[in-house]
Amino acid sequence: MLLALEGIAGAGKSTLRDRLLATAHAEGFPLSHIGQFSWLSHSATRTLIRLRAGTAGDEQEAIEAAAQDLALHARFNIATALTAGPVLADRLTLSTACLLALLHRQPVDAYVERLAEQAQARPQLTVLLTTEPGVCHARITRRATERRFTEQREAAARLADLYNEAADAWTKATGLPVLKHPCTTHADLEALVDGCMEDLRLASSLTATNKKASR
Repeated sequence: MLLALEGIAGAGKSTLRDRLLATAHAEGFPLSHIGQFSWLSHSATRTLIRLRAGTAGDEQEAIEAAAQDLALHARFNIATALTAGPVLADRLTLSTACLLALLHRQPVDAYVERLAEQAQARPQLTVLLTTEPGVCHARITRRATERRFTEQREAAARLADLYNEAADAWTKATGLPVLKHPCTTHADLEALVDGCMEDLRLASSLTATNKKASR
């Protein structure tokens, strides 16, 4: 099972990721962690680095770089990791689509549809953390790291809207679910962990059943 965590900076992705990894390992699930990009193509990497720095560049070049990197990610990283058990992606397709839409000031739907063409990189469950942007900003200001352009108030607020639009476009394009939930309180975190673990347990059970049936 591939599970993706999405949301703006400060939404609680790292906290949820760490809790899920710890909980899964405590229960004996070999859950591994993977990042947003593969970084396996020099040309795509150069374009992606510019995008992450806030330089839009040529829209078509950006889309192709994102699609190429995702294809490589799916083939060489995600597929390999899935052979050992479930995989948790800290940001994936929706984050890339939202970054493209933010920089090129275009509707996010087309970017989602283009990236969704890479079927091997489709998470069975996507969790979108809808933590209020003001809460996210307060968390970010306590960090010692330098602020990225996507962490500025105006950009973050726009990204929050784009994520919601991207989630709907994703489900429309793929039929796959997106769980939308804030990660503001301890109760929110516990509910998210419980929901994700339930899906991981179900996926594990189905995998075990299918292996027995194939023998």
